[in-house]
Amino acid sequence: MDGYSDRVPELPDIVVYIEALESRVVGRTLSSVRLNSPFLLRTVKPPVSEATGRKVERLKRIGKRIGFGMEGDLWLVLHLMIAGRLHWRKPGAPLGGRRNLAAFDFGDEGSLVLTEAGTERRAGLFVMPSEASATALNPGGLEVLDATAEEFARVLTSENHTLKRALTDPKLFSGIGNAYSDEILHRAQMSPVLLTQKMKPEDIARLHQATIDALLDWTARLRAEAAGKVPEKVTAFRPDMAVHGKYGQPCPVCGTKVQRIRYASNETNYCPRCQTGGKLLADRSLSRLLREDWPKRIEEIE
Repeated sequence: MDGYSDRVPELPDIVVYIEALESRVVGRTLSSVRLNSPFLLRTVKPPVSEATGRKVERLKRIGKRIGFGMEGDLWLVLHLMIAGRLHWRKPGAPLGGRRNLAAFDFGDEGSLVLTEAGTERRAGLFVMPSEASATALNPGGLEVLDATAEEFARVLTSENHTLKRALTDPKLFSGIGNAYSDEILHRAQMSPVLLTQKMKPEDIARLHQATIDALLDWTARLRAEAAGKVPEKVTAFRPDMAVHGKYGQPCPVCGTKVQRIRYASNETNYCPRCQTGGKLLADRSLSRLLREDWPKRIEEIE
């Protein structure tokens, strides 16, 4: 898998990006912004030129976005989407080639270069006139690491969705996407298609703790891997993940082959023994073809 094409960077990735950038840009003046793609800038007012000559006062995670708080309460907000990635380069780094979308120059300190793999241009730069307007870009999901168990339970059961959909809905929970939701559900030993309003209080508590543990664990792992550098390998397909991207490989807990449900361009990975009581979840695109031949239990694939 191309490490750029798998999914939007999630909470652990964004946190580690921000930590690495803080020591490089906070307190330093943005000398210029060079845009190599007309599709990147998603706002008109204020103009992006307003950011030049201002110091970066702080960085902030806004959902799956990175916010740069500039002097005078002007904000630059980057949404990397699926294939956008950040790189710390030498001052005045060239912007040749299709992948290079923009460079944020910090004089003799260096340049922060935004790249995007593939042909689609989905990454976005927003210039916002205040912190309030920048924060409004966030869909408003709960920050699980800052929330109580009661708040988590209230949001989780506010609508009747499958666990996979609920965890990845940015209006419900902030910063959780396809990859870490798989890891959370495996850690909690819960089916991705369990309906939220059918959960018992003790199950909700277990999911809450698994969510916290998974996010903190992966943030710590990525932080150690980056070792203070701006991460260069932001990918969901990591060898030490339990189930995400591990279709057909053995579950690290029980050894059963990891299964998947595919829909559109995404897939959900799960262990049928640890999470669904030995039951295989039908992949609609395949089950329509296989009909009665679609396996129903793990014994049929072992």
